[in-house]
Amino acid sequence: MASTLTLPAPIKKAFSFFPLHTHPPVPLSVRYPLVKPTLWIAPPRTLLDGNASVDILSSDVECLKWQAYIALRGLTDIAVRWDIPPEGALEGRLPNLHVPADVDSENQLLVAQNIPGWVDSRVASGVDTLEGYQNQQAKDESHAWVSLLEGIVHATLVLSQPTRSFLNAFIQSHGNKGQSIEAILNPPPAPLTGFSSLFPPFGANVTLPTLQGQYTAAVAALSERLGEDKWFLGSMNPTALDALIFAYLHTILHSKDPTRVEVARRANLVAWERHVRAQVQATFYTVAN
Repeated sequence: MASTLTLPAPIKKAFSFFPLHTHPPVPLSVRYPLVKPTLWIAPPRTLLDGNASVDILSSDVECLKWQAYIALRGLTDIAVRWDIPPEGALEGRLPNLHVPADVDSENQLLVAQNIPGWVDSRVASGVDTLEGYQNQQAKDESHAWVSLLEGIVHATLVLSQPTRSFLNAFIQSHGNKGQSIEAILNPPPAPLTGFSSLFPPFGANVTLPTLQGQYTAAVAALSERLGEDKWFLGSMNPTALDALIFAYLHTILHSKDPTRVEVARRANLVAWERHVRAQVQATFYTVAN
């Protein structure tokens, strides 16, 4: 049924001076078509160092943790790319996992905390309330090791990084005596609000020498707990804790600062890192970066 509504002649004449033209859609060129699940990571350390032989493992411990998690869960043929800066990732943080469409869904881009759910959907292992640990006691103990790694070990790793230039430090409002605890904690504490926000943060900065003793004790405890076992806490198969420990051991062992000595002098940790590294590297391949 034709519409009975018509435009008044003056308006119709005015519109005639601004004709509407339509054009066919412009095809979007995709530089790297999404074929396989692709993990967006920070660049490998060898690339940052200008090495001709590029490693496939990320220089960022957070990205490497998820690389190890995916590999140790038994997945294979996963692509990685490191040409996307953190600003281009969801929530402004790497890693992200780019998943191609299947019969039930479209392409998805997942933040790190959604990766375990995706992995569970790909691994037919059933529901495991113990998350791979041999008993509830081992599962409870794993929480203490996670706290140790993401507390003392993470802080030591951050503080041992090369100092930035004076200009960069001035812009970022960091002194050369150490970083504030807010910058080291992962995740950082909530910002101050209300009455407390009127006062600037205060207290002693955390420095590397103040953590050295606790860091040494933490590495020694890791070595003793592993012993001659294949996986930490006596697990029959790798767990999320093994992925986290590998990320820290690999990052520390391949750094150029003195903190690597504490790990390098413990043969079982070095051999374990080398064994796990081979499995993680075999899981991934690079798209053109």
